Amino acid sequence: MTDLRPITRRQALASGATLLAFALAGCSGAAGSAPDDERATVTDTLAPGASDAEEDPLDAEVSAAVDKLTLEQKVAQLFIVRPEAVTGVGQVTAAGETTRAALAEMPVAGICYFADNLLDADQTREMLSNTMSYGREANGLPMFLCVDEEGGTVSRVGGNPGFGVDNVGDMCDVGATGDADQAYEVAKHIGTYLDYLGFNVDFAPDADIANNPDGTMGRRSFGSTADVVAPMVAAQVRGFEDAGMLCAAKHFPGIGGARGDSHDTSIYSEKTLDEIRAEELRPFEAAIEEDVPFVMVGHLSLPNVTGDDDPATISSEIVTDLLRNELGYEGIIITDSMGMGAATEAVGVERVAVAALLAGVDIVLMPADLQAAYQGVLDALSSGELTEERVDESVRRIVRTKLARLE
Repeated sequence: MTDLRPITRRQALASGATLLAFALAGCSGAAGSAPDDERATVTDTLAPGASDAEEDPLDAEVSAAVDKLTLEQKVAQLFIVRPEAVTGVGQVTAAGETTRAALAEMPVAGICYFADNLLDADQTREMLSNTMSYGREANGLPMFLCVDEEGGTVSRVGGNPGFGVDNVGDMCDVGATGDADQAYEVAKHIGTYLDYLGFNVDFAPDADIANNPDGTMGRRSFGSTADVVAPMVAAQVRGFEDAGMLCAAKHFPGIGGARGDSHDTSIYSEKTLDEIRAEELRPFEAAIEEDVPFVMVGHLSLPNVTGDDDPATISSEIVTDLLRNELGYEGIIITDSMGMGAATEAVGVERVAVAALLAGVDIVLMPADLQAAYQGVLDALSSGELTEERVDESVRRIVRTKLARLE
């Protein structure tokens, strides 16, 4: 088993990670003390009897920012995509005038980068800095600059020779320690080097329970029971928060026991709602209690919950009834990649975004055809299938998070 004891600065830099030394310099200290000592809550500053709504200083700012957006700009805010989808060119490793013009035309909420886009620290910092600048020029809002950096098999920076940062290893090994402080340290370490590079969103932690021996999530998940996974997920949300990194609990409502691989085709679970409440939902509830800024919905079909084969990403029973209403989640709901086979099998490329929005999703991640998905939303607005009020509901959540967390 990989040695995953709490990561110190010396260990982090041992493989020549000098390019990130400044970023990692603040990653020392006891894992158990920082979250409770450093994290403030809104209620600490409110007068007795005052409500959040009365005291929220962001309301007017959010309203003003949303009011400045055209309808087309609002629709663009409903997407996070790969840089190639925005620019229309091949492998993107820099952000120049092509990126600037593309974002002026379609100022999407954010960009998600993969290993092919990331060569080394200097190149990445310049690319992300330029992209953020061009996004602000386009509509006055900061951008979500995103990456999948779980560790182990899902790592774009750690283990990449251009960065000199070790891959922290599989989360199953972290879970096997039984030590939530270990999970906190790993997340804070990852978040710190990502923040140094210019990222502000990491699509982690994985909140799935790997209770299917034949499933694909065994190495990515912290374990096979909610008792193991839930405290690890909560600790990682705190770790990312303390590193200044927005994060996403995924893949709601839990794909660790599913049959199949959603990258290729539909995935299913025969569990009932009571059964997933007892296990699969508990890590997400733990993340929500820690104010996780994003929850990513997976493409899991739950016929014994919804009565049909629709994946969760386009199911109002899962997104709105369960996540938003029953669990009370108020943050941003984002889909898993809508370019995956499980999504494209369920609905055409021009309908993926409309279907997700109708289900209650806020952000559509990486549709197979951005232009078709974007036009599909505009067409649905024109026909009345979608209303501008529905779009505003999601845009306000997105803008609020950007102004509160990225400014």
